[in-house]
Amino acid sequence: MFKTSRKNGNFYLAIAVMMMAILFYSSSQTYEQQSQLSNLSHWLKNQPFKEFLSNIHFAYAGKVISIERLGYFSFVEFFIRKAAHFTTYFILGGSLFLGLSARVKEWWIAAPFSVLAALGYAASDEFHQMLTGGRTPLFQDVMLDGAGALCAVVLIFIVKKIAKK
Repeated sequence: MFKTSRKNGNFYLAIAVMMMAILFYSSSQTYEQQSQLSNLSHWLKNQPFKEFLSNIHFAYAGKVISIERLGYFSFVEFFIRKAAHFTTYFILGGSLFLGLSARVKEWWIAAPFSVLAALGYAASDEFHQMLTGGRTPLFQDVMLDGAGALCAVVLIFIVKKIAKK
């Protein structure tokens, strides 16, 4: 269905490997090494949209997420961290799908394999975080990662299908 050259497939697989290396490095850092609270307090010193954001509260991994509970900067950092989860696995899943599509002509094999491979890597990444001090592995993060990979595969499939017509 997709006409991607082997050369382009190798390029996309290289992106996937690079993303996996970045994720491995990132999960070997402690929370303190990754924290952006000091930068956020500098960049957002006026706490923009605080009133609006104060109305948002929900449960994630059994904890209440709100400005009242976390404070403004930790609340904003929570969304940045979760967006990073989604985005990095969006890139990983999409690049795996594009790379595999160049080698395996059946999209229905490449698509689920790409999502499942990204999910497997997400689970192993959370296990790696468990071995790193000051980090907490979360099943919810694995599901968020999987959602990122699935969205990439579905979006690529739709775009390629439209472009083919």
